[in-house]
Amino acid sequence: MAEPSGAPAWATIPSWAVVGTQDRVVPLAAQLAMANDANAHVVQVDSSHLSLISHPDAVTNAVETAARGG
Repeated sequence: MAEPSGAPAWATIPSWAVVGTQDRVVPLAAQLAMANDANAHVVQVDSSHLSLISHPDAVTNAVETAARGG
């Protein structure tokens, strides 16, 4: 028996996105489009797809900001 899942969480919960501007896996325009669709707070870093590894301070700051509620 299938039940609809309801509204997506990003539609009602504030979102944050860390966007690597040099990402060759997910193009910048696609990342920004997804972030904009979610009305996310965007943090851009001069990074490849692995910004979590190459820019841990920026990612940590984004997570801490999100945890504090923005």
